[in-house]
This record gives sequence, C-alpha cells and structure tokens, in this order.
Amino acid sequence: MSIPADDESFTRLVGGDADQDERTVEAALRPRTLAEFVGQERLREQLSLVLDAAKARGRSADHILLSGPPGLGKTTLAMIVAAEMGVPLRITSGPAIQHAGDLAAILSSVSEGDVLFFDEIHRMARPAEEMLYTAMEDFRVDVIVGKGPGATAIPLDLPHFTMVGATTRTGLLPGPLRDRFGFTGHLELYEPAELERVLVRSAGLLEVELRRDGSREIAGRSRGTPRIANRLLRRVRDFAEVRADSIISGAVARAALTVFAVDELGLDRLDRAVLTALCRNFAGGPVGLGTLAVAVGEERETVEEVAEPFLVRAGLLARTPRGRVATPAAWTHLGLAVPRDVAFGGGFGEPDLFSAADGP
Repeated sequence: MSIPADDESFTRLVGGDADQDERTVEAALRPRTLAEFVGQERLREQLSLVLDAAKARGRSADHILLSGPPGLGKTTLAMIVAAEMGVPLRITSGPAIQHAGDLAAILSSVSEGDVLFFDEIHRMARPAEEMLYTAMEDFRVDVIVGKGPGATAIPLDLPHFTMVGATTRTGLLPGPLRDRFGFTGHLELYEPAELERVLVRSAGLLEVELRRDGSREIAGRSRGTPRIANRLLRRVRDFAEVRADSIISGAVARAALTVFAVDELGLDRLDRAVLTALCRNFAGGPVGLGTLAVAVGEERETVEEVAEPFLVRAGLLARTPRGRVATPAAWTHLGLAVPRDVAFGGGFGEPDLFSAADGP
C-alpha cells in the first residue's frame, strides 16, 4: 500500500474493528511532525539528526529500526519520517510477506526516495528475509525465473529507498538483518506526566474540556502507553457527554473507567481474569502458560502477548522456570489475603530460562 506523505496518510493508516468514525478520530490524533510527537525526547533528537543530515545531503535517509512495546508510536514515527522527508510512504507487514516473490513485487514498485514501512518485521518468512538483505544493502534483488536446473536468476536494480522496520521483539530479528539498519531506536514506556501531555493534546483536537485531575486519572490507568491513553480518553468523553456535563474531571474519569472495567492500575477484564485464575484456581502457581490460557478461556498467544507483559512489569506476575506465579501484590490487588504457604515454586525471581507451556 502506498500513501502520500500528507494529511490523508494519517486518516488512511488505521486498523482494528472499530467503525469508520472511530478510526478517523484515532488517525486524527496522530502527530504529523517530530515537533508534535510527545515524549521519547532522546529518540526524537536522534531521529531528527538522521533526517536533517539526509535532507542536507539530498539523499534518502539510512534504514531505521524502531523497537518497543505496542502502542508507543512506531507506526506514527514511520509516517513522520516520510512526511519530514517529503516522500510517499509504502506500508506492509511481516506476516503478509510469506514468499520471496511477495517481497520482490513490493520492492519492484518502490520509487526513488520512498519510505517502505515494515510492521512486525520479525514475523517475515525466512526466504523473503534473505532477499531483503541484498535489497537493503545493495539496492538489488535477484528474481528467480523457472524451477529446477533450468532456473535463472535475473538481477533487478532498485532505486534508493528508506526501510523503516517496526518490531516488538527485537530478539527475534537475526543479526544480519539488524546490522543492515543504519539507525536503531527503542521506544520506552511513557511516564504519567508525559501521558498527561498526550491527553491534553488529544483533548484539544477532540474539543473536549479535560481538567487536570481528569487527565491525571486517565494517565494513571493507561499502562504507560499513548494508544491506550487516547482510547480511554474517547471512552471517558462518551461517558461525560451522556452522563455528566461533558467536562472530564477526576471524578467523572473514575466513574467512566469503572463502567468500562479499567481499574486503578490499568488492569482490564483479561488481566484480572489471569490473576484471579492464578490465585483462586491454582493457589498462586506455578502453572504452565497453556493451562492458564485454558482456565481464562483465551488463546495462549493472547495471554502471553497481551496480558502477561504488563502484569510482569506491574509486579503482579512472575515468569519462572516452573511456570507463572502470582506475587503477593497480585493477591493484595484482588483483595485476597496472601496465604502463608503461597509457594513460588522455588523459582520466583529467577530468570525465565524457558517458556513453561504446560508445566506442573
């Protein structure tokens, strides 16, 4: 998909199952320039230097790898790179590239100076990944025509372009691919004060009156993630318009987030279901990930990739060689007494040497 680097690009790159109005609002909240982008000061400064130097030389910027948890702005930064360079943005994702031919088709349509954004680049198929090495380094790909002994490799020269890769799991990228990125930036979780700035900006765009205590309440439940902060703001806005005076105060935000089942730590239904299953069904663990997923009625990948990272960061869950365990803080957060004989399996606090899929 090719998107021009203008305002339209920020309304076309949206996803999910929300209706069109919701997706349009979400896109409208995206910053358009590095100056508008809130937080990540060091990364913004580094990225600004890379882009300004490339523009001064009249050349495409080096390939850029952006890593970090979901929802911190990797896609938005890719769009900003294209906008700052004044070039079109072409978008694809790792799961969509399963064969080398898929990648060759995309690369053959790239024009001089384009920015090619690869979301979830760590999920690209290995044959395509190996083709990408020469495309990024030598701006050339070899297209194989025919099969068997009669197959012929036809070299195809590519125009200079900038690859922007986004990944939530840098460790899954092979070394040769990481080495071909000229700049690597990691996005950190946001502090509450930074999220408040995000919310104030978004409230202005949404024309919502957001009081200081309201922004503080929402920021504290946003799990350090701007995407979640903006989503909660929209839901609190709905509550304020229907059940309050359209003004988002601290009390209104608390009432709204209670309705939408987001507690004071930012835990939602799935998070609490995982902790409740650990504490009530398995006496705090350890329990294997597969068994835990069955207990909460979710897929293993959903528990591992959606709920578990935040629960670990919040100190409510620990990953041990024997399985997942609930920490004393988890019992306390659920309003349960911490049993004296809570067993941490002898591995609490140890490195997660392997993933216990269906441990004891």
